[in-house]
Amino acid sequence: MRARDLGIRIGDLPTGPDNAITDVDGVRVGHCTIVEGDGPLLIGRGPVRTGVTMVVPHDGNVWSEPIFAGYHRLNGNGEMTGIEWVREAGMLLSPIGITNTHSVGVVRDTLVALEVEELGADREAWALPVVGETWDGILNDVNGFHVRPDHARAAYAAASAGTVAEGAVGGGTGMICHGFKGGIGTSSRVVPADAGGFTVGVLVQANHGRRARLSVDGVPVGRLVPPEVVPTPDVPPLLQQGGGSIIGLVATDAPLLPTQCRRLAQRASFGVARTGGVGENSSGDLFLAFSTGNRGMPPCHYGDAPPLTSQVLMLSDSYVNALFDAVIEATEEAIVNALVAAQTMTGVNRVTAHALPHHLLREAMAAPVKPRS
Repeated sequence: MRARDLGIRIGDLPTGPDNAITDVDGVRVGHCTIVEGDGPLLIGRGPVRTGVTMVVPHDGNVWSEPIFAGYHRLNGNGEMTGIEWVREAGMLLSPIGITNTHSVGVVRDTLVALEVEELGADREAWALPVVGETWDGILNDVNGFHVRPDHARAAYAAASAGTVAEGAVGGGTGMICHGFKGGIGTSSRVVPADAGGFTVGVLVQANHGRRARLSVDGVPVGRLVPPEVVPTPDVPPLLQQGGGSIIGLVATDAPLLPTQCRRLAQRASFGVARTGGVGENSSGDLFLAFSTGNRGMPPCHYGDAPPLTSQVLMLSDSYVNALFDAVIEATEEAIVNALVAAQTMTGVNRVTAHALPHHLLREAMAAPVKPRS
């Protein structure tokens, strides 16, 4: 189930054929989901509710063919590796991994190993892969380090175009969003022909927000479906004060320079805000945008002999507003899709994150909203 299956349509722009980040030609997504055990927490044994998601940004050699990218931080209590080089050079040279907070290292190291293998051991591989995280320790034995290299490899090998699995899958397996079960969500938009007809796709790992602030297309769903109706996970008060994070990845086939990619990444935070996220103190809200509109740039590895110059295209900033609209709409819908797709999950110490019931969401969207007293 997705938001549109419930009659919820966010914004005015049309979607791509799969309403997913994979609507940007060449972009692929793969998941590896790890669900093991039940009952009390035994560190190192479980229960395990975690995984890895991989986004492969184009269908060429992602290790040696750079594409332009940009980064934005809403609140920085989080991690995304490789970002200093994205800031410095505006280049993305790896798949993008997403996992839990304490498994960033193993996923990052696996991507380095994959690069060495795919480029060949005789090449001087130079790797600063991008891996982001959100914390799943409410449902998952996060200190048990259950993500292993073979899980990261499996997510990479599973990457494909077309429909993207959402909810409690891959890196989103153990995530919680606005007090409901959260996880992976995606959506896309196509801008008008007079603005280029470009596609924008967004994928989020949603693990953020407070129940009372949740809004869907302007409707205060969190107030209409409060904890008295659908309980929030039974965790210490400190963890109920907006802890958690969101990773947002924005892809487009528009020919953008790194500064323009950064501006798109920044607009993803507006989509978070539209659903009620405010970038709380303990939240890591990190966004990366990349453009496939300048494919064929020379490789960036030592030992290559690239041409002295390279021609690139740049969309006129006079037309960039349509892309901003697309990012905001797709980010909001991706978050809602994560909530709609996720199913109730019980994790460590039998803590339960309840799904957002579809019938209550439909009722909330149809109900007249009373002003606060």
